[in-house]
Amino acid sequence: MKQKIMPALTRITEMHEVSSDLRRQLVDCWIAVTNTGGAAGFPFPPVCENDVEPVVDELLGHLDLTRSRLLVARFGEDLAGWVVLRCDPFRLVAHWGSVHHLQTHPDFRGRGVGSALMRELRRVARDELGLEQLRLAARGRAGLEDFYGRLGWREVGRWPSALRFASDDTRDEVLMLLYPL
Repeated sequence: MKQKIMPALTRITEMHEVSSDLRRQLVDCWIAVTNTGGAAGFPFPPVCENDVEPVVDELLGHLDLTRSRLLVARFGEDLAGWVVLRCDPFRLVAHWGSVHHLQTHPDFRGRGVGSALMRELRRVARDELGLEQLRLAARGRAGLEDFYGRLGWREVGRWPSALRFASDDTRDEVLMLLYPL
């Protein structure tokens, strides 16, 4: 039986930890994911560097040791996927975090990258940030509910017809929860 090779996972807490090469790979990954139909934050492909670079820079600029993490998955020097975890220090909601932009580069799909990132994100949320629960919003009718469900997430609600991609393509935004961590 052939052993499955898993990606190397790295967590990043501050912008200065992101090399120019990693920044470039984050942009390239997001472009590739979006332009192949992935539900990762840009709903209207095609996108290009001019669309994605400012969003990546804003995301990186908000990294903070106490409130967020960027988790990246690599095979060798190649970025295979990434995800962002955020939490709010306001004590009313400081016990939960939110998950953003999970994506696997199309060249690495089917190799467990997304699942590995989400398992590590759960561990980081619990053990490093002291969170008790995680939340995310997912695009309906994209198969994401099943993916997250296999990782222990459950649907807790929907915003009906919240996402309009075209006049004949309106979808729910699915609200999901992972609790306890």
